[in-house]
Amino acid sequence: MTVCDVKNISAEKVGEVELRDELFAVDVRPSILHEVVCMQRANARQGTASTKTRGEVRGGGAKPWRQKGTGRARSGTKNSPVWRGGGVAFGPKPQDYSYKLPKKVRRLALRMALSARLGEGNLVIVDEFNLPSIKTKEFVNVMGNFNFDNCLVIIEEDNATVKLSARNAVGYKVLPVAGLNVYDILKYSKLMLVQSSLAPLEERLMV
Repeated sequence: MTVCDVKNISAEKVGEVELRDELFAVDVRPSILHEVVCMQRANARQGTASTKTRGEVRGGGAKPWRQKGTGRARSGTKNSPVWRGGGVAFGPKPQDYSYKLPKKVRRLALRMALSARLGEGNLVIVDEFNLPSIKTKEFVNVMGNFNFDNCLVIIEEDNATVKLSARNAVGYKVLPVAGLNVYDILKYSKLMLVQSSLAPLEERLMV
């Protein structure tokens, strides 16, 4: 077990907590993190890019000019990709880029990402994260107490007050345990976990 300090939102130490080595002391393999991040980015692609082929462009029924005798190159339709306003040859069409990796690989990558942040000293655990009202300034002040200008905050479940307070704050993101993912952990330089999120996190990753 790894012992980690627990702080309040004023960055004052209020206790300690033991973290399971199976989650926070895993050997980090960049290749696995890379695979999972690539999967997440591919799954996020809309895949809606589309162009018209020569058969889909409007018009083009009549032959522009006769086959011979004009001195110009022969042409059968103005929809040819060679012509301005014609179809696009080998252009993109809507497609699904998503794919899946095994659950064991995805869970392992999450444990590696958490271990990496703890090993770097960029993981902080707070006893609770409650704000009296929805105010971006109050959320930013809490981050300022820790000198964090870039941070991912993980809470046990959706907390509308904290989530909405962070919505307009640049460089921060709030997620429930269910939404924790490798890409966001690696994207933000700091990781903050609310202590109550540890139990559901262990339940999710220790299956």
